[in-house]
Amino acid sequence: MFTIEQIQQAHAQVKSGADFPAYIRDLKTLGVTGYETWVADGHTNYFGANAYSVISKGKYDALTISGQSDKAGFQTRLKSHQDGQTDYMTFCRDCAATGIEKWIVDLARMTCTYYDRNEQEILTEAIPG
Repeated sequence: MFTIEQIQQAHAQVKSGADFPAYIRDLKTLGVTGYETWVADGHTNYFGANAYSVISKGKYDALTISGQSDKAGFQTRLKSHQDGQTDYMTFCRDCAATGIEKWIVDLARMTCTYYDRNEQEILTEAIPG
């Protein structure tokens, strides 16, 4: 099964949202079936076959997640990130400012779904394969 170290090596190649599809391919190769990332501190729960899971440590000092979600603002900032205009930390700050608490990636369905603090789905996107 995969390790946090292997995942970190794959993630080290990600400089912007434009690198996300290659990162997803790397994760699938490692055997990751999905993951859940928490914006507050950047920790992630990674899932594999047979209920296997590993949890990464937080990546940064705690961010405050806005209590009010701003779907339109989030979509604008997400597009900027996907176009390679922002780095990962900027994207996480943008998520917090627009009320995104976490995202869940499902590698079988090839989707990424963003949620607010009330567990309300804000946006689901197909991940380019």
